[in-house]
Amino acid sequence: MDYERIILEFKDNIVILTLNHPEALNAVSTLMLSELTDAMTQIEDPDNGARCLVVTGAGRAFCAGANLADRGRAEDLKDGADGRSVLEKWYHPIFLRLRDLRMPYITAVNGPAAGVGMSIALSADLVLAGRSAYFLQAFRQVGLVPDGGATYLLPRLIGMARSMELSLLAERLPAEKALEWGMINRVFEDDQLMDETMKMAENLAGGPTLAFALMRKAYWQSLDNTYENQLEIEDGYQKALHATEDAKEGPLAFLEKRKPQFKGR
Repeated sequence: MDYERIILEFKDNIVILTLNHPEALNAVSTLMLSELTDAMTQIEDPDNGARCLVVTGAGRAFCAGANLADRGRAEDLKDGADGRSVLEKWYHPIFLRLRDLRMPYITAVNGPAAGVGMSIALSADLVLAGRSAYFLQAFRQVGLVPDGGATYLLPRLIGMARSMELSLLAERLPAEKALEWGMINRVFEDDQLMDETMKMAENLAGGPTLAFALMRKAYWQSLDNTYENQLEIEDGYQKALHATEDAKEGPLAFLEKRKPQFKGR
């Protein structure tokens, strides 16, 4: 499939997905959503060899949120012909597929991340930002509630008080403040962001990706589980991983005083 609103690049064992509508600050349209849905199938396909996903934006923005000029946007607030809203039909499956990825997922926030663009940014395992980037809960500006899972993620990342402040006041949160609040992981100079992101992606892609997949799953499960539930989940995942080649390679490399060569098997 040829894409107009995204760029999908496989570089060795890293896949880079770039939101690509810079003249609209990479605002999300139904065309972009359709292309993202197709791209997720390629990313998930083991034959393509991806072991880490990087998501960023073209030009000077990460993503300005939903494209208000998009003709399909009207469906956001009403049921379409199939009885589903655009959120239910397009956004929700994409976010759930990102959550369930069997590889680490990094966002490189190279500029404004507003509205659902902020939700995309924060859905990653590791959120890296350029120093000039900022985050904006822009929904009040159009009389809507936060979506893309923002009302689930934000209180767990920064607490209820700060979540309400961002959403009710719709004030820009600079990258440095987002780091201080514990909402993101790292801040780099703008011209160093992608280099640093790729270094981190290479580190993750060379790691024990089967373990990473279960780490991701366990942490997502923990958000609504009891302590006892998580102890059981950890036990089950450890038992499953002990039978893998990677779990044997790690201790062997330690004993042989060399760097482990993980293969994701």
